[in-house]
Amino acid sequence: MRATSIGHAGILVDTVDGSIACDPWFLPQFHGSWFVFPRNDQLSDELMQRICNPTYLYISHIHADHLDETFLRERMNKDTTVLIPGYPTHELERILLGLGFYNIVRTIDGEEKALGPNLKVAIHVETSITDGPGGDSAIVISDGTGRLVNQNDCRTNDLTALRHHGPVDLHWLQYSGAIWYPMVYQETPERMRELIDAKVDSQFARAMRYVETIGARAVVPSAGPPAFLDPDLFQFNVIDGDELSIFPDQSSFMSQLADAHHHGILAAPGTEIEFSTDGEMRVTHPMPQSELDNIFTHKREYLHAYQSDWLPWLADLKATWLPATPDLLATVKAWFEPLMALSPTVCNAIGDIVVLHAGHLAIALDFPRRQVREWNGEDHGFWFKVQRELVETVVAQRANDWSNALFLSCRFSAWRKGQYNEYVYNFFKSLDVERMRRTEAEAFRKLDPHRGGMADEDIRIGDWMVQRACPHREADLSVFGEIEGSDLVCTLHGWRFDLETGRCRNADDRPLRVRRAAP
Repeated sequence: MRATSIGHAGILVDTVDGSIACDPWFLPQFHGSWFVFPRNDQLSDELMQRICNPTYLYISHIHADHLDETFLRERMNKDTTVLIPGYPTHELERILLGLGFYNIVRTIDGEEKALGPNLKVAIHVETSITDGPGGDSAIVISDGTGRLVNQNDCRTNDLTALRHHGPVDLHWLQYSGAIWYPMVYQETPERMRELIDAKVDSQFARAMRYVETIGARAVVPSAGPPAFLDPDLFQFNVIDGDELSIFPDQSSFMSQLADAHHHGILAAPGTEIEFSTDGEMRVTHPMPQSELDNIFTHKREYLHAYQSDWLPWLADLKATWLPATPDLLATVKAWFEPLMALSPTVCNAIGDIVVLHAGHLAIALDFPRRQVREWNGEDHGFWFKVQRELVETVVAQRANDWSNALFLSCRFSAWRKGQYNEYVYNFFKSLDVERMRRTEAEAFRKLDPHRGGMADEDIRIGDWMVQRACPHREADLSVFGEIEGSDLVCTLHGWRFDLETGRCRNADDRPLRVRRAAP
């Protein structure tokens, strides 16, 4: 098996039964805020040919630093077979079909799937709303010569699940930040320093727990950090180490691995790591070791050279942001108010007014009253300040996940009166009916004191009457239940039930109450 870094979370895995391109990201994302670091816009023609023509394509989740729609549409061979994680919704599958792919293989959460005589993959899905209703995933690839775990930035709750398939040779995982907190919030420099240090420490600690649990022969720090080349955001690059940023680079985590006596591999785009049953692991970089080291020891110079190549592109991009329109408030109102009506549990959990400052226009998202209107200066619990042109752009795009479409750009500032409220961001991640139904159902399951009544309620799904509450974790099967052949599947966590007997295929002690519906 050979794994070639293609930048950020991107990996080209060559196996004895074909190749798998994982999360190929090349074009800057999040409104030109994130660039691949180290840069991957100078890869060899031979490697690009292999990346664009794999046997299989795996996209871990919908975030734009993993799902580069423009690259996939324009460069990737559409005959490749796409491996789809077993998510609760079919959103990722619809996107890839819309990009022109037609060979789609939908996998089952955590189950190994044979792709050839020797090649097996298992895609593990996480469905926490904190990752967005689209979910997140990690893949385990085995071909008889080795086993690779590509965890990217999937925060798997079961720390042993990725190890269940056997000993791991190579573990790729995120260790750096991929969020806007706390940098965009209004804090004193002293308090910001405390928050930054705590966030970085928690990122490293979480990554090290995964490293210790999986116990791979070697670990590759990946899936971050991005490079920030826009002069307005350049301060988010960690260069000297005292920047107020949660984005330390690979060299920082390499030190953590060395201190804990783990074998870390520092990979740049084009680095090849080959391993086989003889136990040998060979690492080949696309440049001399001194040049690779200079990326990190002379990072400021490296970033400025990278920046100079892309500044014209950035200027052209910003020229495409949409100017102010007279109907922005009316458009947001018509869009958001039906979603508020659909999600009473989420709105009650927010329980306050969120003010969206789009340039000089201040929009009050009044969650207690389920209203969107112009803010008149009344008390509120949260505010966001965003350049008007960016708000106009994401509204025109009808972006259903503003975490992906707006907030990850770090091109905004924020304030909150009290503690973090996850439901504010859950709302902004769920800006269409499909996503909001799932977000509301999950909030209802967690928060509504009357949810226990679902256990006695039966609902109709197709030709069957089934209990409404999933026996696993009480997910609402009116939202998450789907019939696949002779099984009912709870798509929230992937649990399956035999429709004829109600027997749970995941655990014998979790039967489903089921009967055929009357004709």
